Amino acid sequence: MHRRSLLQFGLVALAAPLVVTRRAAAQEAPFTVTYFDIPAIKGSRDVTAARHGRVWVNGQRNGTLGLFDPADGSLKVIPLGEGAAPHGVITDAEGAAWITEGGQNAIARVDPVSLKVDLFRLPAARANANLNTAVFDGAGTLWFTGQNGIYGRFDPKTARMDVFDAPRGRGPYGMTRTPSGEIWFASLAGSYIGRIDTTTTAVEVVEPPTANQGARRVWADSRNRVWVSEWNSGNVSAYDTVAKTWATWKLPGERPRTYSVYVDDRDKVWLTDFSANAIVRFDPATETFTSFPSDRAGANVRQMDGRPGEAWGGESGQNRLVRIQTRTAA
Repeated sequence: MHRRSLLQFGLVALAAPLVVTRRAAAQEAPFTVTYFDIPAIKGSRDVTAARHGRVWVNGQRNGTLGLFDPADGSLKVIPLGEGAAPHGVITDAEGAAWITEGGQNAIARVDPVSLKVDLFRLPAARANANLNTAVFDGAGTLWFTGQNGIYGRFDPKTARMDVFDAPRGRGPYGMTRTPSGEIWFASLAGSYIGRIDTTTTAVEVVEPPTANQGARRVWADSRNRVWVSEWNSGNVSAYDTVAKTWATWKLPGERPRTYSVYVDDRDKVWLTDFSANAIVRFDPATETFTSFPSDRAGANVRQMDGRPGEAWGGESGQNRLVRIQTRTAA
């Protein structure tokens, strides 16, 4: 394992291991961008924070889950099973990874200590759901989406699984839980966001203001706004679930393609733009964007995640992880 880095913005080169300090504005601490090569994880896709400063990352092209430690560069590779093609990954309160495993049409759980893999398959009548993303509600129930027109729930205590037909068929993609406890998902093909009533399982469809925008991912901030990455339009939009109002911003550059959205602990919004081959940070307070292009073509950063002071993404086209640190040591 080794780390690589990108020289841009202030062109400030530091001593090995090489990193880059990017100075976006005088009032902010510098950004530090570091790349980690993880060639054993093919198609390093969605990521999420693990315990002890580590990161879970899906290897979609070789059916693996990686547990990466940036402190020493070590990587544990967990095969998920024959035909596996993992998409989304999240972490539960015990530190276990939960994966929407499209290749085996199952929800997978990976123990954080033993790394044992447990599979919970969808009903046979729901084959080829094209599982995408999952999120836990306040009661510990796992809700999930499948692009082939489904959403569902899984109770880890009883192993009961229920699968439902989504409004407008194909499209269910990213999911999020708001601080108030609401569960929302985005429909890429349906171009809407939907709120799941966790009691009745019904879905309330909410239309973004831009038609055919291709709502792809969603993430809630501390104010119960649901942020939406719009793949077709190149916008990022925010739906205020309390006021029931929308706000929309176009990403910079020509013909942006907004893929990921992740909101950090300071309510800064992190996006990825496939057209610009970049991670983009949006500050809602100043309505300004800061761009972090990759140093390799075709990086294709999928769903981001992070922890306080760090934003992480997987460069699925380069079998790398990227970390952007947003705070200096106190």
